[in-house]
Amino acid sequence: MKSKTLFYLILLTFLASLIPAMHAQTFSVIHSFTAGAGGKAPFAGVTIRGNTFFGTTSGNDGCGTVYQLTHSGANWLFSTLAATPNDCFPFARVVFGPDSHLYGTSRFGKAYSGGTAFKLAPPVGICRTVACYWPIDDLHVFGSGTDGQGLGNGDLIWDKQGNIYGTTEYGGTYGDGTVYELTPSENGYTETILYNFTGGVDGAGPIGGLVFDNKGNLFGTTPGNVFELSYVPGVGWTEQVLYTFQNFSDGYGSRSTLILDSAGNLYGTNSAGGTSSYGGTLFELSPSGSSWKFKVLYSFYSGQYDWNCGPAAALSMDGEGNIYGTTLCDGAYNWGNVFKLSNTQNGWVYTSLHDFTGATDGGWVASNVSIDTDGTLYGTAAYGANCGGCGTVWMIKP
Repeated sequence: MKSKTLFYLILLTFLASLIPAMHAQTFSVIHSFTAGAGGKAPFAGVTIRGNTFFGTTSGNDGCGTVYQLTHSGANWLFSTLAATPNDCFPFARVVFGPDSHLYGTSRFGKAYSGGTAFKLAPPVGICRTVACYWPIDDLHVFGSGTDGQGLGNGDLIWDKQGNIYGTTEYGGTYGDGTVYELTPSENGYTETILYNFTGGVDGAGPIGGLVFDNKGNLFGTTPGNVFELSYVPGVGWTEQVLYTFQNFSDGYGSRSTLILDSAGNLYGTNSAGGTSSYGGTLFELSPSGSSWKFKVLYSFYSGQYDWNCGPAAALSMDGEGNIYGTTLCDGAYNWGNVFKLSNTQNGWVYTSLHDFTGATDGGWVASNVSIDTDGTLYGTAAYGANCGGCGTVWMIKP
């Protein structure tokens, strides 16, 4: 009898130890878009500052919006900061620059239909209308000559001198995309093309953005490779291909910005390929002497079979080294999902945190995952909910 009692005590203790790990995270929609002045189709994620979130939509009565969501008690208050009738289809989110103003990009629009890099600042003075929009200041209008066109989903980034960096999918000298720099001056910003992709072994058509390492080198992806740009005094910026995707098993079709951990390892995704029904891959590139070591950490499953349904946005990493991201149309219902790749002593462990249904929760998830200070996750879905599929902003609480 005593041995049986001891067994049950041990079993109960073991089960109790599992409760924190088994605790389900709570998914909820905090805003459903309705088109019109409120916008629709949020392809990008949100930027968090305090209790206010900022984001973009790629459609409304015009070409898109910039919006904010403010957490007030149990409510979320939505407002449109700017309508973008000429800065069309902002596929990237807005981010705060060194001057604490909001910056973003549009894919098309303006005089040459090549897209823009823009800045928003609160209006000066008292608003006397219900729709009090923030003025948009275009830093550069793309598409003139060979300066690049078709800006993608990557965040703008800054160096220590206040210069802005980004990519274009098309345009440039060879028509295969560019890496550009915008330098502030008394008359605005001056654009410099740092690199023109040729469509050869160096790659073509970067859709994601860039990331700096602590030495000032730039890293990015094209759909076919991972590259590095290094500045050589007297020569300029030179490109080195760190890895070229070989076949379906290692993935292809990278559309996201890389992230960099404290050890100098790069993490990125492919939207297709892999070993699980072509659902895409999540990979790691680790520096190894004068080269880089490539490893697939996870292959996603897709019921759509090679429809580029895998991850389309940048990954996020928490303080414990766990990786979070989304897929466009993988997941249990083929409407995308939010996932976590846990960094454990036994390797990387995959968990789907939410599988979208395409209904009130949304679907077609091209958003990155933003992590708040309390570990809550936020992002968007481009489809679903109101007006026949206008999209949502969602939250997952730990």
